[in-house]
Amino acid sequence: MIAILGAGAFGAALALALEGEVKLWGRGLSSGARCAPRLPGHEFPERVSVATSPSEALSGADLILLAVPMKALRETAAHLMEANAPVIACCKGIDPETGLGPARLLRELGVPNAGSLTGPSFASDIAQGLPTALTLALADGAEVQRSLSGRTLRLYRTGDVVGAELGGALKNVLAIASGAVIGAGLGQSAQAAILARGFRELRDIAEREGAETQTLLGLSGMGDLMLTAYSSQSRNFRYGHALGCGEVFGEDATVEGVFTARAVALLAERHGLDLPVLAMTQSLISGDVTITRAVDLLMTRPLKEE
Repeated sequence: MIAILGAGAFGAALALALEGEVKLWGRGLSSGARCAPRLPGHEFPERVSVATSPSEALSGADLILLAVPMKALRETAAHLMEANAPVIACCKGIDPETGLGPARLLRELGVPNAGSLTGPSFASDIAQGLPTALTLALADGAEVQRSLSGRTLRLYRTGDVVGAELGGALKNVLAIASGAVIGAGLGQSAQAAILARGFRELRDIAEREGAETQTLLGLSGMGDLMLTAYSSQSRNFRYGHALGCGEVFGEDATVEGVFTARAVALLAERHGLDLPVLAMTQSLISGDVTITRAVDLLMTRPLKEE
């Protein structure tokens, strides 16, 4: 049995797509609910039961999926101290206190057998049963890989937890930058430039942290960036688009790239890195610069080799 803590769009989509017995728990989801608020029109099959508490969902679980935002991970980890099953974090981000990704943070908090599920995926696609490929970052994760893979979900396995997590986290910041460029009407050439140079910064950070280049060029890095930075289905892209247009982002949903951008400075300082695209995106998010000023500052930097 698979337990899923978190019944937002992604948690509910996983419950729909997985082929075994699932216990799902989420705030505001009653025991009799047959669909999730953030996935209207999709009804849970009989193999999915809704738990009234985290402890009920975890009881008897062979595998635990945490489909909560990064900012809620510490609180959720408190329920897992007695868990013996593998725990897989399905969020993408960087803890601003430690600079750690979700699986590494869980281990730091005392959850030993923790991994990450990441890669290019929209919850709506998964819920509709559209083919999706993801990365499972977990040492000795072959059994978990088999448990989560099926007719519509295909998992690739890696032991490079650092690379998978940083690729999945930092691409959200670049997706905000991409949305801002398009929202401001700066064109697709500028969009391509900001993403190419931004991906170079992503690689610089991740490799300094110990990531493997091959991981960053795979599903959890380049693959996820391609999806998130070019699609209006992406909350991060839409948030950036609103910044570029000078509009208020009015959606009631977590934008992971906003929280990740705040943590980038910690990693940059740790490794003494100059990260103009990522740093400028954070300045845009915080309101320290306008999109016009950000472009001026980036375009007038000293010339250099690529």
